[in-house]
Amino acid sequence: MQPDVRETVDRGDFPGAVTPWDRPDWRAEALGWAADALAAHGLGENGPREVRLRPWSVLVRFSAGEGGPVWFKANPPAGAFEAGLTRALADWAPGSVLRPLAVDAARGWALLPDGGPLFRQALDEDREGGGPLAWEAVLGRYAELQRSLLPRTPEIEALGVPRARTAALPGILDRMVGENTALDDTDRRALHALRPRFADWCAELAAAGIGDTLDHSDLHEAQLFAPGPGRYTFFDWGDASVTHPFCSLLVPGRAAARRYGPDVLPRLRDAYLEPWTGAGLTPGELRRAARLAWRLAAIGRVLAWGRFFPAGPRDADGGGAGDTGDADRARWLRELLTRPPL
Repeated sequence: MQPDVRETVDRGDFPGAVTPWDRPDWRAEALGWAADALAAHGLGENGPREVRLRPWSVLVRFSAGEGGPVWFKANPPAGAFEAGLTRALADWAPGSVLRPLAVDAARGWALLPDGGPLFRQALDEDREGGGPLAWEAVLGRYAELQRSLLPRTPEIEALGVPRARTAALPGILDRMVGENTALDDTDRRALHALRPRFADWCAELAAAGIGDTLDHSDLHEAQLFAPGPGRYTFFDWGDASVTHPFCSLLVPGRAAARRYGPDVLPRLRDAYLEPWTGAGLTPGELRRAARLAWRLAAIGRVLAWGRFFPAGPRDADGGGAGDTGDADRARWLRELLTRPPL
């Protein structure tokens, strides 16, 4: 029997979003699974429960003893791979990622420990010293993680992580443009005109000598923990794909530029590239590859916006529930037309 606890539900900007949490049978099953997993670790709920519902995830924060909160996460079917990927990463790269307390890979469920303060909080409080220096450390550590995962790429794909191989990106672009309902005729003409150059960029990057591997695809200030000085833990892999690793620069680069200005980008790029200097490319070749990948990374964001729970009818205001993400995917497709700031 589930404990009688006080519960708050946060739907953010998606008040009409349809998620499995709205089904009593699913909710009871998920809470029962979480309770059993907590009990297996000698834990149980002992305080308020917080539920965060978004079109792309169900997140439940349990109060569970002196060790801090514990988090349940459920992904939609298209993102269900995250649970199994998180478990695998904890084995492959201990200390760099959260180690789940329990995983149901088939259902896309995971129970996770609390990771401590977010990196965003550390930056806000200037606890990491120098702001951009902290981002440099993060990106260097993340690049090391990616390099260590290169031999694991087939295993990562076998876990169901979406394939967006560099050489295959032109075909993915064609499909995404063809399926999108939010692009106008001007957008379509511009993207069609870009297509030959886009294919050339993909071919050049694929031939550069650095293989495809795991791209987090959404590595911003709230997607990693900073539990202590110089310590970083990466999490929230639901937007991930297998593509060129340098595509990972786009999101953190944009986040850092918003906070510190665009002049910070060259030093962050070089901090990220430093662990790749043993890959046989000159510094100039690495920077060229990073510039190409920055532009192509928009495709990863387009793919990520497609991982929603099945949309239901729109709410009375016409928003939320029926949103399929086409407007956001169109916004990222238009990013392909923008020159990289590097």
